[in-house]
Amino acid sequence: MSDFKIFNDRIQVAAILDARGLSCPLPLFYTKKEICNLTSGQILQINGTDSGSRKDLSGWCDRSGHKYLGEKDGYDHISFFIKKG
Repeated sequence: MSDFKIFNDRIQVAAILDARGLSCPLPLFYTKKEICNLTSGQILQINGTDSGSRKDLSGWCDRSGHKYLGEKDGYDHISFFIKKG
C-alpha cells in the first residue's frame, strides 16, 4: 500500500496538466509553470507516468506553500492533485 494520500473524487479541478511519458525533472518543471496560471485555492491535476513524481511533487508543495492533496491511479497513468497556496 502506498504511503501517499488517495485523492478525494468530489473535489473539482481547475486545470489538467498532461505529463505522461515525461521523466524527472520535467513533470515538476511543467507543474511549476502551470500552477502560476491558477489563483489561490484552485486545484491542478497532473497526469503522469513517472512514479518518482510522487516524492518530487509532494516535497515541492511542502517547500513552496502549496498543498499536495493526494493521488489516484488511472489505467495508464497516475493523477496527482495540488491545491495552489
